Amino acid sequence: QVQLVESGGGSAQAGGSLKLSCVASGRTDTRYAMAWFRQRSGKEREFVAAIGWSGASTRIGDSVKGRFTISRVTATNTITLHMEFLETHDTAVYYCAEGFRGSPTEHSKDYAHWGQGTQVTVSS
Repeated sequence: QVQLVESGGGSAQAGGSLKLSCVASGRTDTRYAMAWFRQRSGKEREFVAAIGWSGASTRIGDSVKGRFTISRVTATNTITLHMEFLETHDTAVYYCAEGFRGSPTEHSKDYAHWGQGTQVTVSS
């Protein structure tokens, strides 16, 4: 059974930075895309960033482009979301997800497994 465990959430000041990590376990074949989505209070889940199975291809959501990046360590099946120049509207619960296929996409329907989520709070 695939499990995704997120870590690194917490609080930061606007303009600051945070890193979120997600480790996927429970399968031997790790050739699946992984991604981060977020859900702000009262809003629908929103795509943040995704990375392909090898780490060579990435997609970044328009609302975080230029501020967030995503990386992957294939040996440990870990992805990291590097968040810089945080803004108050980045406050949300961030979810890690693993896809059905190896290529990164921006659509939540393309992801089969989800983590429990980790809270990020950015204050002014």
